[in-house]
Amino acid sequence: MISVHQLTKRFDDVTAVDAVSFEVSAGEVFGLLGPNGAGKTTTLRILATLLDADSGRASVAGFDVAREAEAVRRSIGVVNGGMGLYDRLTGREILHYFGRLYDMPRAAIERRIAELDDLLQLGDALGKRAGTFSTGMKQKVVIARAVLHDPPVIFFDEVTSGLDVMARRAVLNVVKAYPSEERAVVYSTHVMSEVEELCGRAAVLYQGRVVSTGSVQELIDEGGEANLELSFFRLVERSGLASEEHDGAPQGVAA
Repeated sequence: MISVHQLTKRFDDVTAVDAVSFEVSAGEVFGLLGPNGAGKTTTLRILATLLDADSGRASVAGFDVAREAEAVRRSIGVVNGGMGLYDRLTGREILHYFGRLYDMPRAAIERRIAELDDLLQLGDALGKRAGTFSTGMKQKVVIARAVLHDPPVIFFDEVTSGLDVMARRAVLNVVKAYPSEERAVVYSTHVMSEVEELCGRAAVLYQGRVVSTGSVQELIDEGGEANLELSFFRLVERSGLASEEHDGAPQGVAA
């Protein structure tokens, strides 16, 4: 579903993504695990065709992100913590609007809204204007909007930040339910417990580089610690990247 090879992106003197490589197969929730500034969001923005890489190559759903950007956009959904909604539209109106952008017939949009209502428990959000939504309501509608056209690939980027426990659980349930023989998810987070619950495999990112890739258990075993959080620190220490920046243990990593 996704192939990334030696992807690199620089902003002035900062290398935000440094020769990143990984692959994601259908049926997977693949994690990008790392602290703020690790390069997770920049990587996803390149894969979503929102940024151009300086070098390397990547494909999503069989389409090259540089040469076939429009086809990639039709094949993906993107969810992050900062995506806005039109305050004067109801949740249902927002979903109809985006469904029409994807050339979906009205009846198909309504069927899909009913399915997503069952999955996400959209409830009152469908009939209320977005300007009145709670944070959890907003995130549910953002997710519904992203998966409305049933794309083969979904990118989730730090999606549970600021959500209450009920909204967070609804989001995690969607992530777990989405992969299939024809669909895959990339889940970016700094929350170790979410990776342990959701992801079959993950790439550990630090300072723009992939430190290690494997199943959660393989990462724990490679780090030689009792859990993923402790093994994460150990893997970063062994990479030498932490000492390059901090001359010590990695900083700013939230569990």
